[in-house]
Amino acid sequence: MKVSFSSYLKNEKSKLKKILDILKKRFEFVSILGTDTDGKKYSIQNNGIDIEDSPWSERGFVIRVYNGINYSEYSFNKFPERDIDSFGQKIIDKLELNMNKIKQRDLKSNEYPLIKEKKIDNMYSREIEKLPGTMGIKEKINLLSKIKDKAMALSEYLIDFRINYEEVKVAKLYISENKDLEQSYIWSQAYLAAIVRKDGVTKYYYRGFSGLKGEELLEELKNNYQNLVKNAEELLVADRIKPGLYDVICSPDVAGLIAHEAFGHGVEMDMFVKDRAKAVEYLDKQVASSIVNMHDGAAAAQHVSSYFFDDEGVEASDTLIIENGILKRGISDLLSAYQLGTKPTGNGKRESFARKAYSRMTNTFFSTAEDKLEDMISSINEGYLLDGVLSGMEDPKNWGIQCMILQGKEIKDGELTGNICSPIIMTGYVPDLLKNISMVSKKLELSGTGACGKGHKEWVKVSSGGPYIKTKARLG
Repeated sequence: MKVSFSSYLKNEKSKLKKILDILKKRFEFVSILGTDTDGKKYSIQNNGIDIEDSPWSERGFVIRVYNGINYSEYSFNKFPERDIDSFGQKIIDKLELNMNKIKQRDLKSNEYPLIKEKKIDNMYSREIEKLPGTMGIKEKINLLSKIKDKAMALSEYLIDFRINYEEVKVAKLYISENKDLEQSYIWSQAYLAAIVRKDGVTKYYYRGFSGLKGEELLEELKNNYQNLVKNAEELLVADRIKPGLYDVICSPDVAGLIAHEAFGHGVEMDMFVKDRAKAVEYLDKQVASSIVNMHDGAAAAQHVSSYFFDDEGVEASDTLIIENGILKRGISDLLSAYQLGTKPTGNGKRESFARKAYSRMTNTFFSTAEDKLEDMISSINEGYLLDGVLSGMEDPKNWGIQCMILQGKEIKDGELTGNICSPIIMTGYVPDLLKNISMVSKKLELSGTGACGKGHKEWVKVSSGGPYIKTKARLG
């Protein structure tokens, strides 16, 4: 079923075009991004049920103009009831006032050229199997509650089983003198989490589900809670790992965490402009094993961070960041690309219509190869299969990485022993970690249940993943 465009944005488009015409008389370049994102979040656990608007919900507009030196922006979420001409003049006055204040304070500003856009007029819409709203709210709550109750009956050690389910419809328009773009799509995500306790020890295990999907995601939840409880019980007897350097196999979600932290943040090209990324020193140099290829892009895969155009009106692309172990290029927002003299990659994303656009990741992942997981396991004398992501952080200036991983499954003499260590901290220097990759499996898996901050703020949806990869890593 096709995802319909926002009736709100459609109704307000004529006003936006009138504002655009008013501003064009004063500024050489004017663009307007309109956003109407709406969703619901359902939370089920033993002590209650909660339904709320998705935290990603927003409705508003941001105007960007060329002020002769660089770009100024004005955001708003309400139109005046009448007199669009006065509103347009108010925007002009506000933008000019702010620019004059900057000039009076003699503040240093980066200079940018005038944006040149090719003429594009297009409406994009994705298709999904089951639109949100096909099921009623009560029906969804009953379905999720039944899953929780069935899970609770599986183990005497289970003290809670939590389900979070969220569905979000995104609609955006972008208009300028040369562009008239609309897009609409839906993404959904869910978490199942089993919390167990025995002899005063409490552990939890979770699994995430996500995609460019609607209510069909609920079907996946009905078939995956049993193993979740079993895995949680196994963590009750998990040991702490003996710190050291090990051969490891990273599951797709852990591989995705490495891709995201190692060469996601590290190649966001606004960091190149600010001289905060070590990656700029390694362009066209080997940074990984020759079997390693890594992509990012809203068009590189079909997942929660896939869109048709970014928040600056740049069409989505597929960027090959690492090619056969060589760092080839980064990902950029429009203005960073202009400053660096490179082609924009369609990675300009805003936390909301009221926030600045930055170079941000979309779908970040390692490409597949031809190895089989069983061959990867049999190749290890002593090591671990790492699975389950808790958190990660990186230092783009010095290329250090730290990943918190839920569990490591012990491998000895080419076989899984059944012993588990949890939790695990994986640390290292990014090029060492990637140059040690010696095997890569065939199947690509992505997860989009997380979000990514720029430093400690500016949160956006992302997805990441890969195949299974074998490397060497320091664990503790």
